[in-house]
Amino acid sequence: MTKSRELRFNAFNMMAPSHNWAGLWSHPRDTSLDYNSLDYWVNYAKTAERGLLDGIFLADVFGIYDVYGSNPDTALRHAVQLPNAEPTLLVSAMALVTRHLGFGITSNLTYEHPYQLARRFSTLDHLTNGRIGWNIVTGYLDSGARGMGLDANRAHDERYEAADEFLAASYKLWEGSWEDDAVRRDRAARIFTDPSKIHRVRHEGPHYKVDGIHLAEPSPQRTPLLYQAGTSKRGRAFAARHAEAIFLNGQTRPILARAARDIRSAAKESGRDPYDIRLFAGATVIVAPTRAEAEDLLADYAAHVDQTGQLALLSGWTGIDFSTHRPDQAVQYVESNAIQSMVENFTLRSDRPVKVGDLATLSRVGARSPFVVGSPQDVADELIAWAEDTDVDGFNLFRLVAPESLDAFVDLVVPELQSRGVYKTAYREGTLREKLFPERGPRLHATHPGAGYRRSVSNTVRSDAAE
Repeated sequence: MTKSRELRFNAFNMMAPSHNWAGLWSHPRDTSLDYNSLDYWVNYAKTAERGLLDGIFLADVFGIYDVYGSNPDTALRHAVQLPNAEPTLLVSAMALVTRHLGFGITSNLTYEHPYQLARRFSTLDHLTNGRIGWNIVTGYLDSGARGMGLDANRAHDERYEAADEFLAASYKLWEGSWEDDAVRRDRAARIFTDPSKIHRVRHEGPHYKVDGIHLAEPSPQRTPLLYQAGTSKRGRAFAARHAEAIFLNGQTRPILARAARDIRSAAKESGRDPYDIRLFAGATVIVAPTRAEAEDLLADYAAHVDQTGQLALLSGWTGIDFSTHRPDQAVQYVESNAIQSMVENFTLRSDRPVKVGDLATLSRVGARSPFVVGSPQDVADELIAWAEDTDVDGFNLFRLVAPESLDAFVDLVVPELQSRGVYKTAYREGTLREKLFPERGPRLHATHPGAGYRRSVSNTVRSDAAE
């Protein structure tokens, strides 16, 4: 990585009392018990923008972690991403108190319809003045499927087949239904919209059917910035085709580097520039003025991580019931309908056996991604080295103790990165897409498949997009 390649950061959080590290809500300085209050999120957004972060990446899960012990008791007792609330409703409040900060919202398409989701994200893109992104997920919890009246979730690869179709229908709505100059807002003529420049979208496939005009006028980005986190074989193919930013995990540099390399290779095979995608690695960062203070902080935080809750979380992610495993037992590879890449990282790609008990600890061994502890100088060294060695563009900062962990990163690490010339000193103007890709405009790049559905004054889209 050269100095001209800027490191990118998102604050990674969830509208729940517990996120990636179970139990930290019990820490006496943590404020996550207020996850369902606007003040919590408004202050969080202000801090993220003060630190010039690219965005807040809002995780979500649809369902309950009931794989551990084959019941939801552990998830309920220890607040394992439960209760959780709808993240899209937070964005307007956070957008009101910020000007540049982006918002990546996780939304599960399996229980949505393109017609309604397209309107929701167009609305958010309008209200944020083009700062909205969609983290495309297909879900992995059978409990969510049962809650929606289904027997089980779709099979892993079938979920991505449906997602491909969902995106095609959404592109038709976002890009092809309204021409660029359809909205006139002509008071004198009393014409708001020119009907001749509006086109009915007709889509019929094995999973979704659409017959209608997109309900929202074109927003600043039209299609929201597209995030994705699939790194299984099928997930990589989907992400390489559709995503503009991808969230990766990997507990060692070789594992993370391989994931990045596979994604960029798949993007090239799909006809896109391999660097047409921003790669974000998950990262746990604990920083203090000195290394000794940071190590003390690690010990303090680690004492509040709930090991049973952490295993319940991991059971849901992997589809493996860790309640039946001994702490000293190595994780074994199994085919799963959950997050396949996580199981592969713990087993097939790991350079040593990963023990079940280790996964339940706040430690480098237990982390699923970069785990960085130290002074601002130590942290900057590590983050730069991870980026150079793995070819990622930046990091999603896992929530630890809120808000002090984010405050510490903003106050201590950001100035250190700026002094080294690898972090911005001011925001660029423009939409979220323009901020992540400064050389581009607010809309999908011409090489993106969604751009093929674009309709404007001077050209037409392909015949299956709209009429």
